[in-house]
Amino acid sequence: MAETLFYFTELLSLPVYDLRDRRIGRVRDAAIVPLIDPSRVDRFLVGSGQTWLAVRFDQIKSISFKGLFLNDEKLIPYHSDEYMLRIERDLLDQQIIDVNGRKVVRVNDVTFDLQSSDGVNFLRVIEIDIGIRSILRRVCQGILPRRVIRRLQGPIAPRSIRWEFCNIIEPDPLRRLRLNISNDKLEQMHPADLADIVEELSPDDREAIFETIDSEVAADALSEVDPKLQASILESLEPEVAADIIEEMAPDEAASALSELEDETSEEILEEMEADPGEDVRELLEHEEDTAGRMMNTEFVALPTHATVADAVAALRQNEDLLESINALFLIDADEKLTGMVPLARLFIAAGDTRLTDLATPTLIHAAVDLKQDRLTELFDKYNILTLPVVDADGRLAGVVTADDIISVLREK
Repeated sequence: MAETLFYFTELLSLPVYDLRDRRIGRVRDAAIVPLIDPSRVDRFLVGSGQTWLAVRFDQIKSISFKGLFLNDEKLIPYHSDEYMLRIERDLLDQQIIDVNGRKVVRVNDVTFDLQSSDGVNFLRVIEIDIGIRSILRRVCQGILPRRVIRRLQGPIAPRSIRWEFCNIIEPDPLRRLRLNISNDKLEQMHPADLADIVEELSPDDREAIFETIDSEVAADALSEVDPKLQASILESLEPEVAADIIEEMAPDEAASALSELEDETSEEILEEMEADPGEDVRELLEHEEDTAGRMMNTEFVALPTHATVADAVAALRQNEDLLESINALFLIDADEKLTGMVPLARLFIAAGDTRLTDLATPTLIHAAVDLKQDRLTELFDKYNILTLPVVDADGRLAGVVTADDIISVLREK
């Protein structure tokens, strides 16, 4: 192993020497200041007992396994600094998110690369160590010589995460800002992967994630989480934050999530929501649980019976946000009563002036809003359908149930 690699367990307790090679203390911790540099060790906390000094990286002439040798003795006492990310206090033994491996891991050790510039030695964090090798170093440090520990760890396969793939969890919003902690990589993950990660975190850490990620991303991830955990997360958030997330969810998913909460909590969130999405969710919550009315999504595209393919394409362009979730269009008459359903794929093989009624499915299968969940599942199984329109007592189109909704029901059972 190259001698430029340093482990934090080896750095901890190294002696620190002044210009006359007199020992002034030992390394007690090391800190990164992310606003200055996201990976370089900016400060070393040195001392003994309760008295610690803060040594800047540029005050160090050389770093070796013999110790740290200073080139400047103008040291100042250490005072807690919220802009510092301390290795031992803030990273060691803490849970962090491996955004590349899409999992939660616990930090056992940190690997540095010893670099040099303008006559100054400094350390740069390159990896977080999470495997057996790092545990061995922790257990043996101070008991066995460094060379022996490195020889013992040789046959053990390393397990580490590149520093750039680590996402630190910090519950304090102000400190997150000071540490320049970003959730950009989390927001790029698939919602199902992010949901898996959230389920592994503590309640405080879950709250921190959902309070700081984009509300649309939070909504997608929340939709993938177990209903009971959904309720726990929403209850932990401020009503206005929870409302922002709920607004980004499909109405049926939003209603399902709010139905798991206490009535008082649910009402607080609904009151913080904007008028239109809030009203949609309220209407769904009025339906009995385990019925088509509670399960249906009220976001769909419906056109008059005289509409053409060109009209349908124009309507789809006006509802781009629904394109990923719909696979059929619906036809309604002047009284908004359901008259037909057109599979989306049929639009691509027809001329623009083709009437949608000519492309409609020959048999129109639909469900009443009060149809029970079990019967709804039977319809999907019997007719092998992907989408089922739901109508009210007067035959007006009220919503749509999709195969995804049925799969979610079956999975919960």
